[in-house]
Amino acid sequence: MRLYGLKTCDTCRKALKVLDNAESVDVRADGVPAEVMARAFDQFGAALLNTRSTTWRGLDAEEREKPALELLAAHPTLMKRPLIEADGTLYLGWGKDVQAALG
Repeated sequence: MRLYGLKTCDTCRKALKVLDNAESVDVRADGVPAEVMARAFDQFGAALLNTRSTTWRGLDAEEREKPALELLAAHPTLMKRPLIEADGTLYLGWGKDVQAALG
């Protein structure tokens, strides 16, 4: 199981406490493999892009118009976190539904 997130993200830390067998991948330092990001975008669509983040607020209007996968490749911290890959299935966020599915 892999958890793609940030070391400094409180939600990611909460998930890692529960998912003790998860490998943490820091998206700022290591990024997300393009294949995983493409699968995640196919599955979650626009929900994958965190438009409430500090990174998003720092982008100008022209940059915000770029395709989502291009933005996520250039700014991995724009991804909603955590993105969890478990047995070939992807989960986004750390809501009750994800906790129940992985618990």
